[in-house]
Amino acid sequence: MDHEGVKMIANIRRNVPKIIIADDHTLVAEACRKLLEVDYEIVATVSDGRALVRAVAEFKPHLVIVDVAMPLLNGLDAAQQAKELMPSVKIVFLTMSHDADLAAEAFRRGASGFLLKTCAASELVVAVREVLRGKSYLSPMIAKDTVDFLLRQDKRFVDEADKLTERQREVLQLLAEGKCMKEVAAVLNLTARTVAFHKYRIMEVLNARSNAELVQYAIRNHLITA
Repeated sequence: MDHEGVKMIANIRRNVPKIIIADDHTLVAEACRKLLEVDYEIVATVSDGRALVRAVAEFKPHLVIVDVAMPLLNGLDAAQQAKELMPSVKIVFLTMSHDADLAAEAFRRGASGFLLKTCAASELVVAVREVLRGKSYLSPMIAKDTVDFLLRQDKRFVDEADKLTERQREVLQLLAEGKCMKEVAAVLNLTARTVAFHKYRIMEVLNARSNAELVQYAIRNHLITA
């Protein structure tokens, strides 16, 4: 093959959209990878939200497929941080939840797609194709009218989410996952004393009186799953 031909193939490969898959279930991540790698370049698969943010910074993908329920940093917050790093990246959420409130919140956070893990494989392919074309995609199993209505409302979900700072949400998720102060400090590169202060402020802001109430708040706001 001549040199020009090799260059042309290299250019074609460079133009293939790059995708990162973020899911802490290896089987789901592998299934998505095998489904999409025929037409796209899967540059990374990661198993927690913090790894996703790092991978976006490193690989600069065109699109991210992310589970809402991610350890260390949930999918909603991880996607938002990814969008702050790279505003052009497209986000497609993959979840088990049929909650229209959650779908609306995902789109508020900059999602372009939201579909269920129970969907057919072909639906993921369609969603990725549509999103990369600049369109949005919502799983037909979630009522679009309801999501549109929620997006127009000043919902409790938004009000509650805004009560905490980004750092407080990170601390709360890790505590709700059962990590001790030292473990949270190690993940976030903080001192245990700083984590303790954040926990105090979180409890004050939320008017929470126990760890159980913090966990309930984390579940209600999709920082962790029940």
